[in-house]
Amino acid sequence: MINYCAKTNKPVIILSIMNKRQLHHLWTKVRLVKPSYFLILAVIFTIVASFSLRANNEHMLKLKQAVYSSDKNNTDVQTALTALQAFVVKHMNTSLSSGDNPVYPPLQLKYTYNRLVEQRASAQTAASSQIYTDAQKYCDTLNARDSYGSNRAPCISAYVESHPVAKALAVPAELYKFDFISPRWSPDLAGWSVFATILSVLAFLKVLIVDYWFKRYILK
Repeated sequence: MINYCAKTNKPVIILSIMNKRQLHHLWTKVRLVKPSYFLILAVIFTIVASFSLRANNEHMLKLKQAVYSSDKNNTDVQTALTALQAFVVKHMNTSLSSGDNPVYPPLQLKYTYNRLVEQRASAQTAASSQIYTDAQKYCDTLNARDSYGSNRAPCISAYVESHPVAKALAVPAELYKFDFISPRWSPDLAGWSVFATILSVLAFLKVLIVDYWFKRYILK
């Protein structure tokens, strides 16, 4: 007994045959696109992505070394630091983040920090020395007739105590430690090649599944 379709009033067997013919015609076009094509593209883009990601990281390391050199040699460290930050925040695989439990921050201007600490300590020492010199001059003038100098020492002590030198302010070490985080994806050669790799892999899987489905259910 032949069943009829309620909408078209045509035999279901004829519809099935027509559907298979249409699918077979579609298959003749689909099979021209081989899964291996996308697999080859995925391999090529993966190689490009690997080299470009490595190039990003190597350039970051060069900029980082420039910061270290400027810091050590007391040259224009701010320019080198700005160049490093500008590159890291715009390119993937260049992160200088210390993470959640850092042992040492990834970037420290230790020479700049130590120089500032020494400058403040030297300034404090110089100020103390100047106060003592001023005290000697003052007490010599005040006790000009004191041939034995019996009043000179107490005078100097009193002068120094009345002119205390302010302690050098501590230098916040955190101001000389830096973390720069790179984006997860960036619109450069590395980013686009990674994107193309993902698309190629997805296309390969899709064509592979379609190819299997046609062979398994349509052409059997």
